[in-house]
Amino acid sequence: MKVLTTPRSYGKTDPAVFEMLEKAGLEVIRNETGGILDREAMKRLLADCEGVIVGVDPLDAQVMAAAPRLLAIAKYGVGVDNIDLEAARARGIKVSRTVGANAEAVADYAMTLMLAVARRAAAIDARCRRGDWGKITTRDVSGGVLGLLGLGAIGRLVARRAQGFGMTVMAYDPFWDEDYARVNGIVKASPEEICARADVISLHLPLTEETRGTIGAPELAQMKPDAILVNTARGGLIDENALLDALAAGRIYGAGVDAFAQEPPEDPRWFTLENVVLGSHCAASTDGAARNMGRMATENLIRDLGL
Repeated sequence: MKVLTTPRSYGKTDPAVFEMLEKAGLEVIRNETGGILDREAMKRLLADCEGVIVGVDPLDAQVMAAAPRLLAIAKYGVGVDNIDLEAARARGIKVSRTVGANAEAVADYAMTLMLAVARRAAAIDARCRRGDWGKITTRDVSGGVLGLLGLGAIGRLVARRAQGFGMTVMAYDPFWDEDYARVNGIVKASPEEICARADVISLHLPLTEETRGTIGAPELAQMKPDAILVNTARGGLIDENALLDALAAGRIYGAGVDAFAQEPPEDPRWFTLENVVLGSHCAASTDGAARNMGRMATENLIRDLGL
């Protein structure tokens, strides 16, 4: 049986995952490009495969149709918006996720972006490297209000970190856990209330048809002029043109963005604005998270292939 592994960090710090696959009797086809595979590459590499460990590469119905032997998909991560779940279900293809494996790493990065944006860390660093040692007055994070859109595993860990900064935490989640919120001092709020009241807004929702465009021009218009928006989830949650307009006009203080609708983004404004900190979808890219995700995805795939 053949399996394809597409994530760039899969096995990078823990090559034992390849040994696990081989010991299970699997022939491994690796993504050797160093980047995200496009649809045509996925079709070609999956053609004779029974399984795949996939990152953010496209696995839509068209790609699956080119892989008639495909039996199992192991997501290296938790977001499945790049996988056509209906097509998989219709084919009887098993789909698994590495729930919780990268939560600590992503929560750390969300906090990193909040602080980097608030203190203009990237802009100050760039100016210092040019010999400009003038001081920039920035804004505080501690003691402010954090609004979380999504209170799953990652959102809860961000809340815990923010409370260490003395922040009040408001949150919205479509599957609200009242007991958890009460015990952990988290205030239930609607997305509208969060946009209007929070000093920092952090996105931790899955990308679905219901959540696509959660933050658009109307929501940005509701935010405080010194608000910070952070996205370590999925690019499609934000109307990127509306966000760029708001950043360029100074209608919000800044943004930290690690996920884009298209990666890398094409709009040149992303690379010129000083009030945005960019990430290369790297929030989960730590040695520990990669090791956890690699092991869990490998175990999931072997299990779902019945080996």
